[in-house]
Amino acid sequence: MESPTDHLSQARELLASHPVVDGHNDLPWALRQHVRYDLNRMDIAGDRTGELHTDIPRLRKGGVGAQFWSVYVRSDMAGDDAVSATLEQIDGVRQLLERYPADLAAALCADDIEKVRGEGRIASLMGAEGGHSINNSLATLRALYALGVRYMTLTHNDNIAWADSATDEVGVGGLSAFGHEVVREMNRIGMLVDLSHVAPSTMRDALGTSVAPVVFSHSSARAICDHVRNIPDDVLERLPANGGVAMATFVPKFILPAAVDWTRAADENMEAHGLHPLDTTPGAMKVHAAFEAANPRPVATVATVADHLDHMREVAGVDHIGIGGDFDGTAFTPAGLEDVAGYPNLMAELLGRGWSASDLAKLTWQNAVRTLRAAEDVARGLQAERGPSNATIEQLDG
Repeated sequence: MESPTDHLSQARELLASHPVVDGHNDLPWALRQHVRYDLNRMDIAGDRTGELHTDIPRLRKGGVGAQFWSVYVRSDMAGDDAVSATLEQIDGVRQLLERYPADLAAALCADDIEKVRGEGRIASLMGAEGGHSINNSLATLRALYALGVRYMTLTHNDNIAWADSATDEVGVGGLSAFGHEVVREMNRIGMLVDLSHVAPSTMRDALGTSVAPVVFSHSSARAICDHVRNIPDDVLERLPANGGVAMATFVPKFILPAAVDWTRAADENMEAHGLHPLDTTPGAMKVHAAFEAANPRPVATVATVADHLDHMREVAGVDHIGIGGDFDGTAFTPAGLEDVAGYPNLMAELLGRGWSASDLAKLTWQNAVRTLRAAEDVARGLQAERGPSNATIEQLDG
């Protein structure tokens, strides 16, 4: 009988051949918050444990072969301010790539991901987190693509004019007419439609419109943890026909039912101290630590994440699941997945549950790369049929 130690050794071997393509990491926003992108003050070439979830040594230790860096900006930013902040985030990623060329390299397509991996570097892609980043402009959407952004999450935590968020009240009831046009234009240019954060109505509308595979860059299973940020089974069931991939996240409040109410209270405590709930700067973390000392936190584990992946595999199929940890975008992480070095622990847990090496290769690498390549194929076909859309929200939504 194989021991957990054997499984961990096997996991590391597997990740050497089929490393993780992680769908979502908020290091750029963390660097913005901590040091305004000053890599002299926060050099990720060394171990930044205690400050960040992510640095190059731990990415290497964790078996990460490709990373979608989130160029997220808060959803209370609006208009041109949101666009400018997104451009600053993109520039922050470019600074990372320029600073660490031996370890990180830009990837703009599936072939680039494979090429960079073959060079022994970590393929770096970008994802915009929230449609507020385009300020209702399809031209701005295309500009973000030209700058290297390869997915856009349709909303973040708040509704936008053309799409409903999971964590807001009903607005347009899913996607508006302009929202459907955004999805069509994303298909045409080859930008993945990311359905994390959006309301189930928005998920269903987008799946009805998209002719390219969609992604959930960091979402888990609602049947396992009934949180609005997770994916309902009827949506997971539609992924095989669409060809997309649902990338399980590690955020405790989305995966552990006992953590949902605790985190809500912790967020309220942050707001009472004049802090944003997503703030992870040292001062904010002190406030969190004091709250946790007085109110012990329910702790998610590697097994908690594996429970979601087991369910997602059962419903969507092993060809339609992946990993999107959301490191550096959350104050708390599961035991065993404290940072980006933890992926081998998750693979070992899944091996212990009977997942095969070929299953895990799909989970870590193959599904994400295939999904991006399929979106590129769709885009080439659509570009042969039609040019850019110049529709406006005023024209379509009135």
